[in-house]
Amino acid sequence: MAYPAQLGFQDATSPIMEELLHFHDHALMIVLLISTLVTYIIATTAPTKLYNKFIMDSQQVETIWTILPAITLTFIALPSLRILYLMDEVNAPHLSIKAMGHQWYWSYEYSDYGALEFDSYMTPTADLSAGQFRLLEVDHRMVVPAESPVRILVSSEDVLHSWAVPALGVKMDAVPGRLNQTAFTVTRPGTFYGQCSEICGTNHSFMPIVVEATPLKHFEDWTSLMIQ
Repeated sequence: MAYPAQLGFQDATSPIMEELLHFHDHALMIVLLISTLVTYIIATTAPTKLYNKFIMDSQQVETIWTILPAITLTFIALPSLRILYLMDEVNAPHLSIKAMGHQWYWSYEYSDYGALEFDSYMTPTADLSAGQFRLLEVDHRMVVPAESPVRILVSSEDVLHSWAVPALGVKMDAVPGRLNQTAFTVTRPGTFYGQCSEICGTNHSFMPIVVEATPLKHFEDWTSLMIQ
């Protein structure tokens, strides 16, 4: 869950998000080292009166400033490609959920449980209970079992939307006429908030996403209650 004046990412709640946080720290360290080196060079060379304005080229310097950036970019690209392919993998999910974007709400369909489907609208401010979050609460949450691989199929009934939950490291475009898929595993029980991340019209900012992860026993009880 995000909080005011937050400088970093939300706490990771899935293996993919943990990988993304590690990559962020890795890339940020490289950027910090480069910035420190450039600042040091500027600080030491700017005030000096020793210079040679007749140097037109230097094969050695050009070789160095070509090879070093290439090596640096390689150290950034390799971990990035690894995570990119990990995010595309969907291995033996225990549950499949279909999320459909509408103007301006989400609908969910649990195809593994027959007729279990429902719409999820934002809870109006006037209907919020104490402790609930404005513009983030919904009337029906998407409930998933914790510590179980979940596949989510994302599409749209009208315009472009995007199903995104930062704590899970998930952002998948909802395109009319196209079925996109991604997968995640929630590592702990809890409630995680997201929003539509593609501008989709007047009420784009009023179609939040709430994912509630529960132990498997509680999830089965919830599905039984919803099907009745």
